Order: sequence, then C-alpha cells, then structure tokens
Amino acid sequence: MPLHSQPLHPRGLATWSVLCDFDGTISTSDVTDTLLEAFGKEGWRDIEEDWLAGRISSLTCMRRQIACLNASREELDEVIDAIGVDEGFAAFVEVVAGYGWDLSIVSDGLDYAIKRILCRHRLSTLPLYANHLTRAGARGWRLDFPHADAACGPASGLCKCVFTRRGRAAGSKVLVIGDGRSDFCVADSADLVFAKGGLTAHCLGKGLSHVSISGFGDALRMIPPLIETGSLSSIGFPKEIPHE
Repeated sequence: MPLHSQPLHPRGLATWSVLCDFDGTISTSDVTDTLLEAFGKEGWRDIEEDWLAGRISSLTCMRRQIACLNASREELDEVIDAIGVDEGFAAFVEVVAGYGWDLSIVSDGLDYAIKRILCRHRLSTLPLYANHLTRAGARGWRLDFPHADAACGPASGLCKCVFTRRGRAAGSKVLVIGDGRSDFCVADSADLVFAKGGLTAHCLGKGLSHVSISGFGDALRMIPPLIETGSLSSIGFPKEIPHE
C-alpha cells in the first residue's frame, strides 16, 4: 500500500506541528538568491558578506538586498516560474494532513514568490508565514517584516521560534524541516529536526535530535515510526526525541 493511502493512526499516539522552511528546502533553489543573481544591482553581494561576517542582522541584510532588485513584475514572475519544488513535497503534505498534523511554511523569504510557486503546484492552501514583498516604483521592490520579533536572538525578518511556542501551546511536539541559517535558532528548540545542507552540520555540532535528509522522499519514510512511537529509535535513530 502506498504510504499516502495509509489510514489514519487510530489512537493518535504522536501529534506533531510541522514547521517547514521554503528556500532550498521545499524549493529546488533559493528564491531570493536567484532573483538577486538575475536582477540585483551592484553591491548586493557586499551586503551578503556583511551578514555572513555578523556585521548586520538577517533582517537588515534582506531589506537592503531586496532594495537592490531592479526588475518589473513580469521579469520577476518569469524567473520565479522557473523555480521548482521538491518532487516528494506534495505527497508529504498529503500524508501529514491525513494524520491530522498541522503543517505551516515558515520562511525568512519572500511571500509573493512563495505564493506564486505554491499556486503553480496546487499547494496554495498551506498556511504561509514569510516576509512581505511589495513594489516600490516601476522596477523597485521593498520588503516588510510582519512576523519579526524584537526578542529574536539572530534578529531575523521572521522569528521561527514564535511558531515553535505556538505548536507547544497547542499540545504538539514540534518537527522542524530546514536547510540553513534561518533554521538554526528554531532547530535548537524543536523536538526533532529533518535537516538538509548547512542545518545538518549545525545539528551535529550542537548534538541536536535530527535526521539528515536529501529531500521529502526521505522525510516520508520517517513518518510511520513517528506515528507509532513518537521517536525514531526503532530505525536506528541515535537519540530519543527530547521531552520538556
């Protein structure tokens, strides 16, 4: 029986709130970097270096870089429409919904681009929290931060840890799926992490409960033991999921 057609678990032994990054996790490439490569004015890479060196916050970096975009909406859309999503993501969404888990996309990226990509793949009903992209003239763009939190340690445009607290308040364990720096802080407070890219190295370095995945096909295979036992120890996962 295909995994996505399995019946609901009768007792609901483990309930999870799934917080999923978008850029490089769901999408096959980083949307912001792709747009800057195509339309960024000179200097956007210097802004990136300032962020990587810790001289500016993530929020400041994103605001300044988006101000460097020089593109019409039509040009922006053409590049966005060439960005794909992980081929296993739709099936993962179906399985999660079937078990009654909440899945939200929480991204420090661009809401306009993410919505457009999700709509193209018939996934537009997923809850989405991201930074708000708006036009600033015929070829200019501005980024606003409706989900920023003054208490956010890394000063991100979107504080993902807020959503961890919401999941816990609802009585769920929190599963984070991500690939990079915007996921480091939230990974520290999650019950379990499915990690790609730089997030894997972060979890290994800090001893965080995680599974390294290459994509959502791998993530799908992790769902049955989470449903049955609330841990991945049955398949050789090295740590029990921590409980507070």
